[in-house]
Amino acid sequence: MQFLLAFIVVVPLIGAVAALLPAPPGLKGTGPDQAVLRHGVTVTGAVLVAAIALAAGFDHDHPSKMQATTDISWIPALDVRIHLGIDGISLPLLVLTALLTFLCALYSYFKMPEGPSPRAFVALLLVLESGTLATFAVLDLLLFFLAFEMVLIPMYFLIARWGGARKQAAAWKFILYTLLGSVVMLLGLLLIGLKSGTFDMVALATDNGRGLTSSVQVIAVLAIGIGLAVKTPMWPLHSWLPDAHTAAPTVGSVLLAGVLLKMGTYGFVRILLPITPDGMHTFAPYLAAFAVVGIIYGSLACLALVRPGSKGDLKRLIAYSSVGHMGFVLLGIASMTPTGVNGALFANIAHGLITGLLFFLVGAVKDRYGTADLDTLSGVTGAALYGRAPRLGGLLAFAAVASLGLPGLAGFWGEMLALFGSFDPADGLSRPAFLTFMSIAAFGTLLTAAYMLMVVRRVCMGEKREEPQLADVQTYEFAAWTPLVALTVLAGLWPAVLLGLTDPAVQKLLAGGKS
Repeated sequence: MQFLLAFIVVVPLIGAVAALLPAPPGLKGTGPDQAVLRHGVTVTGAVLVAAIALAAGFDHDHPSKMQATTDISWIPALDVRIHLGIDGISLPLLVLTALLTFLCALYSYFKMPEGPSPRAFVALLLVLESGTLATFAVLDLLLFFLAFEMVLIPMYFLIARWGGARKQAAAWKFILYTLLGSVVMLLGLLLIGLKSGTFDMVALATDNGRGLTSSVQVIAVLAIGIGLAVKTPMWPLHSWLPDAHTAAPTVGSVLLAGVLLKMGTYGFVRILLPITPDGMHTFAPYLAAFAVVGIIYGSLACLALVRPGSKGDLKRLIAYSSVGHMGFVLLGIASMTPTGVNGALFANIAHGLITGLLFFLVGAVKDRYGTADLDTLSGVTGAALYGRAPRLGGLLAFAAVASLGLPGLAGFWGEMLALFGSFDPADGLSRPAFLTFMSIAAFGTLLTAAYMLMVVRRVCMGEKREEPQLADVQTYEFAAWTPLVALTVLAGLWPAVLLGLTDPAVQKLLAGGKS
C-alpha cells in the first residue's frame, strides 16, 4: 500500500521527464507525436490502475485511519517530513484525479488541442497530475504548499499555449491571482508550524488547536483561507475563473473544474477545520455569507449569459456555474457539522464528475459548430442538437439536469446535505443566521434549474433546419465520457458508498483526532 501511494505520486513526474525524451524506435508508431500521446495515455492509465488497486486494498472498515503511510525525515531542522497517507476524505479525490487525467489523456490522443508540439503538452499534463495527487496525499504543511503550487505552472502553460482567444490575458490572470493568494497562505502555514513546533498535519489535527492561542488561529485562518478561497474559487476572489475556462483547451477546463478547484476546499477540511477550530468558528459565519453570495451571483451571471442577445459563451456559463456549486461546498464546510462537511465532500466529487463531463460536451459542441457563443449556436429557434446530433444532445441534457441537482443523480446529495448542515450548525454558531443562509442557498438551486433548462432549450431543442447533419458522438468520445456518466448515476443512486468512506473520517477530524 505504501508503495502504491508513492507510485501514484511519483510516476507522473517520471513520465513527464520521459515524455521529453526521444521515443524508442519500436514505439514511435506513425510518428513521434503519436508516440508521446500514447505515452501520456499509458502513464495516466497506469496511475489510474494503481489508484483503483489502492482503493481496493483500502481498509473500508476503518476509513478514519491514515493508511498507506510513508513517514521519512526530510529537513530535520524544521521537522519537515516526507509524510504521505490517505483516509476516507482523500481517497475519493485521489481516484477522481487519476480518472479525470486518464480520460483527458485518452481524449487528447484522438483530439489534440491546437498548439505547439504534443511533447510539451503531455509533459505538462503529467506534472499537473503529480502535483494534484500529491496535494491530496501529503500530510506535512510545507509539502502541501509545495504540491499546491506545483500545479500552477503547468496549468498556466496549458492555457497560454494551447488555449483559445485571449489566452495570454487569461493565463496571466490565473497565475497572478493564485500566486498572490499562495504567498499569503504560506505565511499562515509558517505561523502554525512555528507556533506549534511541527508541520505534521496528523499531529496538528490530533492536537486540535490546543497548542495555538485563539489570536494565532484567527490570523492563520485569515491568511490560509485567502489562499484556499482563491483556488476554490470563492466570491469575490473568483474573477480569474471565467476567463481561464473560456480560454483553456477542453482538457484544461476539465482538469481545472474537476480537480484543481477541489484543492482549495480540501485544504479547508484537512487543515483549517481540525488544526484551527477556534479560528474557523470565528470566521464560519463570514465564510457562509460569502458562499451564499457566490451561489446567487454565479446563478445570476449564468442567467444573464443564457439570455438571448447577450452573446454569452457556453464555456463561460459553465465556469460561472462552478462558482455557485462551489458555494454549496463552502456553505457545508462553514456549518462545521459532520452533515455539512460530508455534504461538502460529496458535492466536491459530484462537481468533478458532472462539470468535467459538461466541459467535455461543450468542447465537442464547439468543435462541431466552430463556436461556443450561445446566440450563434441557437440562431432564431435553437441549435436543434436533438435532431442534428441526438446522442450529443442527450448527453448534454443529462449533464445539465445532473448539474441542477436532480434527485437520483450525484449533484443532489451534496447540496442537500450542505443545506441540512446549515439548518442545524455547530454549537456556538448563530442558527438564525445559518437558517437565512440556507434559505438563500435553497433559492439558488431554483436559479440553477432555470439557467440549465434554458441551456437545454436553446442548444438541444429547436426546429430542424436545412443544414447538414453534425457528426454525432464518436467512439473515443464515448470512451472518455461513459465513466463520468456511469459514476454520476451510481453516486446518485448509492450515495452511501461515498458517505461511508467520508463520514468516519469527518467525525474523527471534527472530534480532534478521536474516533
